[in-house]
Amino acid sequence: MKLPIVIAALATAIAGGPVYAACSYPTAPDKLPDGRVATMDEMLTGKKAVEEYNKQMDAYLSCLKLEYDEQVASSSETLTAEQKAELEKRQVQKHNAAVDELESVASRFNEQVKVYKAAHAK
Repeated sequence: MKLPIVIAALATAIAGGPVYAACSYPTAPDKLPDGRVATMDEMLTGKKAVEEYNKQMDAYLSCLKLEYDEQVASSSETLTAEQKAELEKRQVQKHNAAVDELESVASRFNEQVKVYKAAHAK
């Protein structure tokens, strides 16, 4: 009678535990340059910050995928289809949220590049 409870608790821990604990979510650049008043050096520094953030986000996304794949492979015999679907759902949600944030940062920077070019057109 207690064995099913232990198995259910273990399955819950696997499905809801620190699945992505080893993956560090990157921090977006603190401040992007204001294209209206930024110098070329500030714009280039901003570009480098966004590029570095992009690299860190790519590493994070790869880590998410690797951890998901490893967890599914190591638990494939004990996971129910429902548990596997829940793991996949969480992986997709984290992936999509990270991509959305990355796109937002890149879009904001690209908008400042346009502003910079307009402000410095000769």
